[in-house]
Amino acid sequence: MMKVVAFNGSPKKEGNTYHALKIVCEQLEMQGIETEIVHLGNKGIKGCLACGKCRENKDEKCIIKTDGVNEWIQLMKNADGMLFGSPVHYAALSANIKAFLDRAFYVSGSNGNLFRHKVGASLAAVRRSGGLPTFNEMNNFLNYAEMFIPTSNYWNVIHGTTPGEVLQDKEGVQIMRVLGKNMAYLLKLIEAGKASVEAPEQEAKIYTNFVR
Repeated sequence: MMKVVAFNGSPKKEGNTYHALKIVCEQLEMQGIETEIVHLGNKGIKGCLACGKCRENKDEKCIIKTDGVNEWIQLMKNADGMLFGSPVHYAALSANIKAFLDRAFYVSGSNGNLFRHKVGASLAAVRRSGGLPTFNEMNNFLNYAEMFIPTSNYWNVIHGTTPGEVLQDKEGVQIMRVLGKNMAYLLKLIEAGKASVEAPEQEAKIYTNFVR
């Protein structure tokens, strides 16, 4: 059975970010895809130390072992797809999910790109403004990792203030619902195509520094 792991970057376990993720997950489950929501928004997640140990050790682990990042990296590696949800804090990501994404994707890239060709999507829950910058910031990680990104019929932003209020945003709910359907479709297309379509060979990353 295919599986999607979703990460809730809100400090509130069942706030609006959770409800948005749940709408997407319900559509995935209707298509026979297992889902799991991980609440990391209230955990003490440290930022990347830029020590380079994950690149040096090649053990698929961050040297920081006081939080759940290494466990979550393995969840992502073993999943077929992943969802990232964040509330909007000052027109940007929550601090916890930013720290998590920085470390997880750097470990991935330092160990042969663990998330390459997996399906990934992001969404933002916002009171009023800043949803698009937050949504776009999460998508930067997906693009970097050569992931496949499903779309919806608008940008993946849903509006609400108090927990559960996003369910009154009818357009936002539809956006999440369509995202879930399209994500399930893309996951199934990829799975079906593996037997008959050869994946492109992974190229070694080229680094060009502007100051030499």
